[in-house]
Amino acid sequence: MLNSQTIQILIAMVIYMAIVIVIGVVFAKRANKSSENYFLGGRSLGPWVTAMSAEASDMSGWLLMGLPGVAYWCGLADAAWTAIGLAIGTYLNWLIVSKRLYRYSIAAKNSITLPEFFSNRFHEKKKVIMSLAAIFILIFFTVYAASCFVTCGKLFSTLFGAPYVSMMIIGAIFVLVYTILGGFLAESASDFMQGIVMIIALAVIVIISTVKAGGLGAVIENAKAIPGFFEFFGLATPSLNEAGEQIVEAGKPVFSAASEYGWLKVCSMLAWGLGYFGMPQVLLRFMAIRKEEELKHSRRIAMIWVIISLAVAVFIGIVGRDLYPTTHLTSTDAENIFITLATTSLPPILAGFVMAGILAATISSSDSYLLIAASAFAKNIYQGIFKKKATDKQVMTVSRITLLAIALIAIVIALDEKSVIFQIVSFAWAGFGATFGPIMLFSLFWKRTTHAGAIAGMVSGAAMVFIWKLLISKLGGAFAIYELLPAFIISSICIVVVSLLTKEPSDEIKEEFDRVKNGVAE
Repeated sequence: MLNSQTIQILIAMVIYMAIVIVIGVVFAKRANKSSENYFLGGRSLGPWVTAMSAEASDMSGWLLMGLPGVAYWCGLADAAWTAIGLAIGTYLNWLIVSKRLYRYSIAAKNSITLPEFFSNRFHEKKKVIMSLAAIFILIFFTVYAASCFVTCGKLFSTLFGAPYVSMMIIGAIFVLVYTILGGFLAESASDFMQGIVMIIALAVIVIISTVKAGGLGAVIENAKAIPGFFEFFGLATPSLNEAGEQIVEAGKPVFSAASEYGWLKVCSMLAWGLGYFGMPQVLLRFMAIRKEEELKHSRRIAMIWVIISLAVAVFIGIVGRDLYPTTHLTSTDAENIFITLATTSLPPILAGFVMAGILAATISSSDSYLLIAASAFAKNIYQGIFKKKATDKQVMTVSRITLLAIALIAIVIALDEKSVIFQIVSFAWAGFGATFGPIMLFSLFWKRTTHAGAIAGMVSGAAMVFIWKLLISKLGGAFAIYELLPAFIISSICIVVVSLLTKEPSDEIKEEFDRVKNGVAE
């Protein structure tokens, strides 16, 4: 039963969703002119849209729910070191990769997807790299899309008291329809708006909540009173009952002694930054900007947005533990702290627009994930391998069918209401980072990289993510580090070793590499 408050929240969110749909309609005509327009926006993005859409599509709902949830549940360390790693990775990616990739994607037969770029970079004829890259994108982006649908389900079920599964499916349908409608241009334009909504939502909530808690000093004092909660080298440990819920005594949550947080754990969290070198939704923005010179401007905009957003998201979890210490008693439920703060600190209509911030984050990511995954199949497998003479219209039709299939699989993965958004995202992030990160860096900066080395790096990186996560990490201790770090290292080693053991690239490939290195795109 909807009350006056939830009706006002719903109205605000409907207004926001209507604006997003209008953007899709406006850009649909341009998007449908060609597959290049649909998948890469015709390389027409300006610096502001490039920067904001790259970061908004990257951060997703985990920025507003997953990261604050980690900080609320076990304190500063995990969330803060992850945020620091992401900020460093963002800067290095924009600084090192962006210009070279923009230039090389044009030189490599005007590549408009990541698998196509890798394939053209090594001048392959049998499209092995293209097929492998497309398959890995399909796998990991399906998992990513599932995390976004989980966010939608948690958001709507918490707000309106409706069943999680029903709300998750409704959110997934909205995202699917919107993505099919407008393609990359609509996605990037709406992501620009959503990036603004996200940072405003974060700032409003953290300021109001901090004032409500009695000021910054009061929040910090409360955090320090919990063992290991406000430390960079300690971790708070909630005491749990048999049901897996945190024990509450005399109205206060119970914590065990703080856990140690050594440098190995720090490196494990900082390794999140390595993921950026292989993140398709960010790398595509580098390829889509209208002028290479504008990437420097985009980098500055992106860094300001990232640093503010990550810092505020972490602090929301800290202040949330002060204001509502016993409201969320499981790690899964802790991810709703942003919703709790918004609905209890703001008038309903404003809370609705802030909730639209979570919806913004989810839409901005899931539409990117769905579109890139669909393009990987339609452009790189369907047209690249099975039907090389397929028309643009046929490619876009297949991509939309693929969108539907991926969304259905992601919905199945997201059916579990107890899913932790942060954990789902961390696995997919590791998958992309280890599969594409090393080969992206070596492709752009090491002329000796061979076709066989590229294949070895991709396969070993992807395989090691699964092996480390599912088997090796279970050994505990030093083996419990984030799977991205060992998988990234293994992939890099395989690229170097196999490249040195196989025949050097052709003179044609070397000449193309040198032209790009010297600043020539054509």
